[in-house]
Amino acid sequence: MGKKEPAFLAIDFETANYSRNSACAVGLVRVEGLRIVRSEHYLIRPPSGAFVFTDLHGISWEDVIYEPPFEGLWPTIEPFFDGIDFLVAHNAPFDRSVLRACCEKADIPVPSTPFRCTVKEARRVWDIYPTKLPDVCAHLDIQLRHHDAASDSEACARIMIAALREDRQG
Repeated sequence: MGKKEPAFLAIDFETANYSRNSACAVGLVRVEGLRIVRSEHYLIRPPSGAFVFTDLHGISWEDVIYEPPFEGLWPTIEPFFDGIDFLVAHNAPFDRSVLRACCEKADIPVPSTPFRCTVKEARRVWDIYPTKLPDVCAHLDIQLRHHDAASDSEACARIMIAALREDRQG
């Protein structure tokens, strides 16, 4: 019998400004058995209305003013983390730091689940350089609306699925 495929959660945050706790959107894609089993996207009201990155992701204070803050959204997104082997993000240190900052600000225990980075996976498996998300998606023929948390997290999930399949064949 073959080794059980890992369950993982691809996660992508968009932030309002340079503060790591200013998450204004999150995309979550749960993968089990190398298949996407659930995908969600949520807007988040950050602690401040100071938006610097609206031109990048298209989200403004007006879009999130009536959305829940991170601590209000946490009960909805926490089940995504149940039973996963790891989290996946493209440039994982960024998303890990946003998750940590948002949890700490909300006085929520930071998930201890390890992160894997699809930048590192793309370099390791396919030797892709440059390794920005649009470059990796173009190489693997994955559709992408960059800086859209739903699209970025789905692309990240598909990159990790492809890397795991490549490793299995390797």
